[in-house]
Amino acid sequence: MNSSLVTQFPFWAVVVSVAAYFFPAEFSSFKPAIVPLLSVVMFGMGMTLTADNFKAVLKKPVIIAIGVFIQFFLMPLIAWGLAMTFELSTELLVGMILVGSSAGGTASNVICYLARGNVALSILMTLTSTICAIVLMPAITFVYLNQSVPVPVLDMMTSILLIVILPVILGTAINTLFGRHLETVQPIFPVISCLAIIAIIAIIVGLNQNNLANLKLPVLWAVMLHNLIGLIVGYIIPKLMKYDPETCRTVAIEVAMQNSGLSVALAIKYFSTTAALPGALFSIWHNISGSILATYWRKKNPPRRKHYCH
Repeated sequence: MNSSLVTQFPFWAVVVSVAAYFFPAEFSSFKPAIVPLLSVVMFGMGMTLTADNFKAVLKKPVIIAIGVFIQFFLMPLIAWGLAMTFELSTELLVGMILVGSSAGGTASNVICYLARGNVALSILMTLTSTICAIVLMPAITFVYLNQSVPVPVLDMMTSILLIVILPVILGTAINTLFGRHLETVQPIFPVISCLAIIAIIAIIVGLNQNNLANLKLPVLWAVMLHNLIGLIVGYIIPKLMKYDPETCRTVAIEVAMQNSGLSVALAIKYFSTTAALPGALFSIWHNISGSILATYWRKKNPPRRKHYCH
């Protein structure tokens, strides 16, 4: 039953999205649950890692630098190119650039975990891109939009600390010290991750039902292609540099799943509700596309002996 839930993950993600679209109030009321759900999943991920996983990643800083390059140079450029191609309005162009210049999102860590990627690398890439976004996001918005958007540094770092770092450290510490006694319970963590992401997708759809109801096809295509191209580029560049498939999967997921929630908040605060539409759509789409890809990669790569991810 546990494995079947993970296998059917994309199906249930679509089902809850449809349900949340038609009954938005029932799902959007659970908005406060998003952060606790992510924290629980991060703790579960930590429970599949040891301190050695992070030590191994820290010895390979080049791949993290490659991720930052894709995240903050290629993804904004791709966003701009798609906005031009689909002749999006200035407000929608703003939204695309904000999404494209965002750091990696927390959901990328969860999808990486489900896809049997390198979770330690994913977490460190998210942390690195978040720190870089403090300087690069305002700079990128100025280059493309001639307006520098202040980034809420303290809020971003607090979120990363509470949602990602602390739960992962706690889980990793427990697994490092007592991992031999916990192997029987580790198979439940992918199931918990699936349930959490399914719930988060439903809540996000409920919160953005009005945006979806007024959806125009060009912006939908632009958002979907931005995510898809990000996945392809994020996979191919490390592959051309002879990195292993696990690392390629991790980079692809990390650079293509941005912190779209931040882009929505900045769009509303400094531009308009219309500018927030690409970020709102991206919040929904990248979870669905990520879940489909994670399921495919999970089937393609059988579990290792002790850990789901290394």
